[in-house]
Amino acid sequence: MPTLSMFYGIIIYMYFFDNKEHKTPHIHANYGEYDAVVSIPEGNVLKGNMPNNKLKLIQAWIEIHQEDLMADWKLVVEGQQPHKIEPLR
Repeated sequence: MPTLSMFYGIIIYMYFFDNKEHKTPHIHANYGEYDAVVSIPEGNVLKGNMPNNKLKLIQAWIEIHQEDLMADWKLVVEGQQPHKIEPLR
C-alpha cells in the first residue's frame, strides 16, 4: 500500500493490483478514524466516509494532480511502485 501524499492530517495511498472491487481508478484516503475510497476522475466517495471539510481538500488535490494520479494508477494496477505526489499546500 504505497503512500502517495500526506497533507493536513490526511494520508493518500493506492493498493497494488486494486482494480477488481472498484472498477474505476481511485485512491484511498485516511484521516484519523475515517477511511474513504475516492474516485480519481470525479472525486466521488465510492466507499467509506470522510469529514466534509477533509473531503473537499482531497477533491481539490485530485483535481490539481489528476494526470499524475492516473499515471500512478496505471503503475499500481501493473504492480509497479507509484511516484510520490506533492501535497496540497
